[in-house]
Amino acid sequence: TCRQLNKFPIPPWRNWLLGHTGMGQSTEQGLQQVDALVARYRHGCLWWGLPWLPILRLFHPSTLRPLLSASAFVAPKDELFYSFLKPWLGEGLLLSHGQRWARHRRLLTPAFHGDVLRDYLGIFNQSTHVLLWGAAAVEAGGGPVGLEVLQPLSLLTLDTLQKCIFSHESHCQERPSEYIQAILELSSLVVRRQLQPLLHPWWLYSLSSDGRRFARACATVHAFTADVVQRRHRALARLGHRAWLDGHRGRSMDFIDLLLLTKDENGHTLSDEDIAAEADTFMFEG
Repeated sequence: TCRQLNKFPIPPWRNWLLGHTGMGQSTEQGLQQVDALVARYRHGCLWWGLPWLPILRLFHPSTLRPLLSASAFVAPKDELFYSFLKPWLGEGLLLSHGQRWARHRRLLTPAFHGDVLRDYLGIFNQSTHVLLWGAAAVEAGGGPVGLEVLQPLSLLTLDTLQKCIFSHESHCQERPSEYIQAILELSSLVVRRQLQPLLHPWWLYSLSSDGRRFARACATVHAFTADVVQRRHRALARLGHRAWLDGHRGRSMDFIDLLLLTKDENGHTLSDEDIAAEADTFMFEG
């Protein structure tokens, strides 16, 4: 495999030990380095994160087309980065593959029907009004004319997703939410771990302060999701499908409701663990 990889052009290493680690960071200088790489290596190049971590970077459309056009059923996934997410997301649609991926994809498709998504427009508008009200309050209070939008937009997205997936009002745009803060922390920790190759092995990462924070945040997220799924499942079992559907008449069902009711061609439903993994996955992807 190494002999095949070495057929790709390799940019100059940062040094013999770190390889290309630390190059191409998310800064203006890092983006300029990546732009220079694309100009020099039109089709792609090989990076070494460490002497044992090859990273193949593809740039040209003709090089990328076979990968991007391949079915997700057979397309390769980033096993390294995705392994960092697995303790958090489990075997959801993002991380699964093969027959499991195909089955879950079929079961989740009805949840993204246009009529279902249209029912969520009111939720989108409600969450957006909260964001605009907050911005107006800052302006009225004599705050700075410039407004940093990344954090408010992230909270807007997570607030909306939590309503659509769990029917839960966290009010995270107005006050701190332990669950939302845990998701933001997990996202930050995963990216930071990716940039620190020495922390890629799980046994080392679990001993680090970041690893302990990751474990605590995972526990917070999993406890919230499991509680919602289990309570909803018990309610469905108590009421029965017909009464459950009648109770939702005139209002949209959330993502958890749709997954609880879905069945495959053999009449099998998703387990609570499957539903929790899909819910966690879509909160992350949001």
